[in-house]
Amino acid sequence: MSYYNEKNNYSAQKPRFNPIIVIALISALLGGVMAVALVPSIYGNKQTVPSNRVVLNAGPTTPTIKTDGTTNFPVVQIAKVTGPAVVGIANFQSQGSLFGGGGDAEVDSGSGFIIDAQHGYIITNNHVVAGAEKIVVSLADGRNINAKLVGTDSRTDLAVVQIADTKNLTATQLGDSSKLQVGDPVVAIGNPGGEEFARSVTTGVISATNRILDIQGEASFNLIQTDAAINPGNSGGPLVNYQGKVIGINSAKYQETGFEGMGFAIPISDALPTIKQLIEKGYASHPGLNVQIDSRYTPEYASQQGWPDGAYVSKVMPGGPADRAGILAGDVLTKINGNAVNSFLDLTHELFKYKPRDKVTITIFRNNKTMDVSVPLVEIKSQ
Repeated sequence: MSYYNEKNNYSAQKPRFNPIIVIALISALLGGVMAVALVPSIYGNKQTVPSNRVVLNAGPTTPTIKTDGTTNFPVVQIAKVTGPAVVGIANFQSQGSLFGGGGDAEVDSGSGFIIDAQHGYIITNNHVVAGAEKIVVSLADGRNINAKLVGTDSRTDLAVVQIADTKNLTATQLGDSSKLQVGDPVVAIGNPGGEEFARSVTTGVISATNRILDIQGEASFNLIQTDAAINPGNSGGPLVNYQGKVIGINSAKYQETGFEGMGFAIPISDALPTIKQLIEKGYASHPGLNVQIDSRYTPEYASQQGWPDGAYVSKVMPGGPADRAGILAGDVLTKINGNAVNSFLDLTHELFKYKPRDKVTITIFRNNKTMDVSVPLVEIKSQ
């Protein structure tokens, strides 16, 4: 199996769909050892808290598409009213030169959509803007505007950027992804391949819900699966229902010879708490254990050792909640509150169901025995 997202397609420098299921992304982001619950010192630099409070759908918004029985296929209307709220996002980074003066070059691109027209807030994926030294937003009316990064969170693959020129902006309407049903019709809008194919519209249905992918960021959510075409450049763009409301953020696709029509989106209702934090505070808070997890502990390795699947603890932060609970380096974490943890990404997925300061029961494997310990979760801040 392989998943593809824009950050990992280095040949095209576009979205996050890697032909290798997990390894490329993990190696790029983690380098072999990943702090899932992560050390507080990593997040010691607290960002300035913006004074603005998030007001989603502020300013002009796209009207809701209504079906009255005579309009059975409102994709034309959706494209007309939602398309202007979809933007292109270009990630520029300085390119050094042997002779100096390399200048900025576009190294990645994707999509986004306006959620607050009054303040110019735009949602996209973290992997679209990761490492950007300059971000340029392309609007439907032809304007190209420099944007500032408001906040980004690699653990959820979410980011918010903002443009100062808010003249004639239109915001999307946000829907409720918790009410989705398999078979619901949807529309994906984005910039596959960049500005040349800006605001391309593809249609499909909800193929499944509650999908889990072994990709850092996307592993934090139960994803929406759709057969609407999701291509490089679509990352960060909206997945819209037939009422014209955004119900997902297009983020990844399944890429394997012989497979078609397997795209994945982050449910908007699950993403909103993180988005609001990024706008209001400039960072996102997540629950953590203050341990480091070795990503090299795979099911294959566990089987060779005769050990269970799980998350292998390589280091425990002294004085942290895991340390106080008696968790040791070398332990394998196999369950959280009775839910199986089969890998380090599973650990992230399970932890994200809770909030900082929640108390959870961790099942650990040590010396061929299992035991349960109670651990209060700490707050981990995104960079």
